[in-house]
Amino acid sequence: MAETPLTLMAVHAHPDDESSSTGGILARYADEGVTTVLVTCTNGEYGDGPDHVKPGEAGHDPAEVAKTRLAELDEAVRHLGVTHLERLGYHDSGMADWPYHEAANVFCNVPLDEAAARVAALIERYRPQVLVTYDGQDGYGHPDHRQAHRVAVEAFHRTGIPDKLYFIARRRRDWERLRERMAAAGIEVPTPPQRPPDPEAQRRMEERERRITTTIDVSAVVARKRAALAAHASQLDRSWWVRFPEDAFGEVFGEETFIRAEDRTGAPVPEDDLFAGLR
Repeated sequence: MAETPLTLMAVHAHPDDESSSTGGILARYADEGVTTVLVTCTNGEYGDGPDHVKPGEAGHDPAEVAKTRLAELDEAVRHLGVTHLERLGYHDSGMADWPYHEAANVFCNVPLDEAAARVAALIERYRPQVLVTYDGQDGYGHPDHRQAHRVAVEAFHRTGIPDKLYFIARRRRDWERLRERMAAAGIEVPTPPQRPPDPEAQRRMEERERRITTTIDVSAVVARKRAALAAHASQLDRSWWVRFPEDAFGEVFGEETFIRAEDRTGAPVPEDDLFAGLR
């Protein structure tokens, strides 16, 4: 009897999120013959407009921004070899400190049951063994990321189909290495706003890093990850993602790390394969 095909599904909030946080695993597993399914929840209406004009400023047309970003998404998934792209088409909610997230029609305000039912239907169709999304405690706080987390987790439990659920989690030392290499290359390093020390935030960050169980080597496909990021030019053409020295890109972005939140395989941790226990 033929073996069940392996399938990976990643649930993301906006066009470009797939490339920055899971571009490596999407490309690597596609190369291994795994079916890869990308679910993009919103159209990214509140991204940058032409010449990086921001939402609410003259020249920002959310509908045109969405059209541009979805075309860029199509190009990015070609670089990553994604097998199936599923767009849910919800409206971007904007950042937590912007007023747009208060609108009734934006993704973060869609009833959980409705959005989870749509992702559950995709899980029923594609039957992934592995489901990847954001950590609900990632500290980023974007309303759409939090909603994508809730929706994916609900769909995971509702269907009972995936064997493993992973949350995206970056290590602090990776960010430190990034800043060091940028400074060495003479690239302006983003400086976070000065805030009073927050011991609770520091504790949460350290706890999140301790929860990392899984480190995936994506060094063989980092050029494709970089190309996918560059495809999102309307948002990233001035960012450190694409300005980062090409010869050092693999050194900093050659691994992607995850928290294994749910597992039905019994595979031991730490892991170096999202499909450990399944092959």
